[in-house]
Amino acid sequence: MPMFQPELETLPRNKLTELQNQRLREQVAYVYERVPFYKQALDEKGLRPGDIRGVEDLHKLPFTKKQNLRETYPLGLFAVPREQLARIHASSGTTGKPTVVGYTQGDLEIFAEVVARSLAAAGGKPGMMLHNAYGYGLFTGGLGLHGGAEKLGMIVVPISGGMTDRQIMLIQDLKPEMISCTPSYGQTLAEEFKKRGVNPSEISLKYAILGAEPWTEAIRKSVDEGLGVRATNIYGLSEIMGPGVSNEDVNEREGLSYIWEDHFYPEIVDPETGNPLPEGEVGVLVFTTLTKKALPLLRYWTGDLTFITRQPGASGRTHARMAQIRGRTDDMLIVRGVNLYPTQIEAVLRGIPEVAPHYQIVLTREGPMDEVELKLEVSEPFFREVGQQLLSDAVVEADHRLAHLREKVAKKIKDNVGVSVQVSLINPGSAPRSEGGKLKRVADLRKMG
Repeated sequence: MPMFQPELETLPRNKLTELQNQRLREQVAYVYERVPFYKQALDEKGLRPGDIRGVEDLHKLPFTKKQNLRETYPLGLFAVPREQLARIHASSGTTGKPTVVGYTQGDLEIFAEVVARSLAAAGGKPGMMLHNAYGYGLFTGGLGLHGGAEKLGMIVVPISGGMTDRQIMLIQDLKPEMISCTPSYGQTLAEEFKKRGVNPSEISLKYAILGAEPWTEAIRKSVDEGLGVRATNIYGLSEIMGPGVSNEDVNEREGLSYIWEDHFYPEIVDPETGNPLPEGEVGVLVFTTLTKKALPLLRYWTGDLTFITRQPGASGRTHARMAQIRGRTDDMLIVRGVNLYPTQIEAVLRGIPEVAPHYQIVLTREGPMDEVELKLEVSEPFFREVGQQLLSDAVVEADHRLAHLREKVAKKIKDNVGVSVQVSLINPGSAPRSEGGKLKRVADLRKMG
């Protein structure tokens, strides 16, 4: 199967572990010398760099959390002076000051390499054209994919996000083979092509590399069918590197993404205790950067919930694989004492053919209890069928079908998630759509007023 760096991607596990141990020892000594935050953290635990001999000792080290970056804003956790930086990015935080991240020239070369690996795993090849609809700017997505595509030898169209009419025109005129964007924007583009009467078989795209927000198999199916592509998941976060920390293989597509473990060592820990969890159990994903020099992070608590397996996949790669993100600890909604993640709702909707994977969760609290409204689009075939019944005066039967569907959805959510919801069925195209950035699926109005 095509790989960008096959000698590293298929490194035998024992050799990979040796490399990780060597790089971890070097990294711990590096941050102890250069980052006062880590020197203090290790000193408080009575640790010296030599006490960390390899990945088996990682649990001895303290976690690094986003709050630590905010407290040391803007450059307090950096290990190099400002003059040695080649680029600055920042996270898309919704409150307060952003989380600032930075790269040396060497970091940018590694960034390009891991994204090139990811693009190759997703079906990209030298000479192909990438329509890059990730946002450019402080967000790492646009420039991250751009650099990796050029490293792989692809032609890049740096369209960025938004301006959907222009996106459609350039896809039709330039005929790229691959697109990179958020999953929700992939859905938006698929819908726009359909409105224009363009059949998926007429679209040049063959592959889609999607990330920056959690998504489900239902969304993958809608993008695959709507754009005529094979979509894979790319995962990353600004603090660790950006996109390209892991990626699915286009020929596997099992919801498991290869983590480039020679650069990013993964752990799964209990969200409550922080204790390491056995392979296959869902918990918080934690990363240690093994090669990053500008902003090296030890045991960074991502807040993303997933599990890891080291069972080899069909591609021949030996690196660990992570499941698609189930949710984030900081995206968790507590509704009447029950933990609720939007991705749980999506998983339930996947098995109901009468509805589309477009929705919005609206939370209110007028009295002492939380109320949850699920505004849910019906599928176009169901919409047409009910519309025909209304036109033929079969109003009672149409009302019965709508009521039955609302009850069916509410019951499945209650049975599978444990939360009672009021289901409001809305017309196709009515739910919020992405214009290139991350899609906000939750309107929590409990905090207002």
